[in-house]
Amino acid sequence: MNQKDLKRFRKMLEDKKRRALLSARKTLAEEATLDTDDLPDEIDLASSEYQQGMILRLRDREKYFIEKIDRAIEKIEGGSFGTCEECGDAISLKRLEVRPETTLCIRCKEEQEKEEKSYG
Repeated sequence: MNQKDLKRFRKMLEDKKRRALLSARKTLAEEATLDTDDLPDEIDLASSEYQQGMILRLRDREKYFIEKIDRAIEKIEGGSFGTCEECGDAISLKRLEVRPETTLCIRCKEEQEKEEKSYG
């Protein structure tokens, strides 16, 4: 992969990270603390607890996504960006353009999904 492509992918990743961080900050800002005095009955309490659980899961997903982006940027710096972690083949430019944080080529990703589906 040439330097121009690497620079373009780095910018894409940095933009994705910036958007993910903004989203995470928004989630944190909107997160309401659970105050049982404000909830008159059990249904309101259960609804609030469910909402907080969803917010926590969303924060975990955002954190994981940001970590994937950081690893992809490290790979650019280390010279291994665009190489499948499973088979070692090059990941297609088309796939990287859609998902620059990916770690697997399409063939290995499909295999992974088949395995996950068989356990499901």
